[in-house]
Amino acid sequence: MLIVGLGNPGPQYEHTRHNIGFMVIDELVKRVNAQKLSSSSFNGELFKFKNHFLLKPLTFMNLSGISIAAVKSFYKIDEVVVIHDDLDLPFGTLRFKKGGGHGGHNGLKSTDEKISREYIRVRMGIGKPEYKGEVVSYVLSNFSKDEQEYLSKWISSACEAIEALLESSLEDVSAKYTIKKFQLK
Repeated sequence: MLIVGLGNPGPQYEHTRHNIGFMVIDELVKRVNAQKLSSSSFNGELFKFKNHFLLKPLTFMNLSGISIAAVKSFYKIDEVVVIHDDLDLPFGTLRFKKGGGHGGHNGLKSTDEKISREYIRVRMGIGKPEYKGEVVSYVLSNFSKDEQEYLSKWISSACEAIEALLESSLEDVSAKYTIKKFQLK
């Protein structure tokens, strides 16, 4: 299985809403003691544990599919999981699905174009800005102080779900790990 966290490289993006996928991969690397592989030809940071791979594409969000397709093809991987931020879900939610549209998310759009839509999505709700014209600045901004207090628990829940996906069906994982609503203080 190839598990991908979407995000943007560089310290200016490290703690932004758009980088929640990278944050989950960073935590998974620690949890499963994954080993870093030489990955210059994949345009990403690539790690391996057991027979699974963890990937942080370094192509910037809009070109994520290039890195994902390169790893998928080279290692002949069938099952792909993509962890991403989702504006259409309230902050703190965690949902799972296979396939579907990209909903305007450029990282998913690139992935769809390069490997098709048939991959598992771990959707992490970041909420929406008040005005549609603020979407770019919103996703590229850091989590609020209140959100940051919940962040490690939320990331940990996503990691548990992904680890469960290695052993269980998507339906079972979705039933056990979905977080439908979270209330900030």
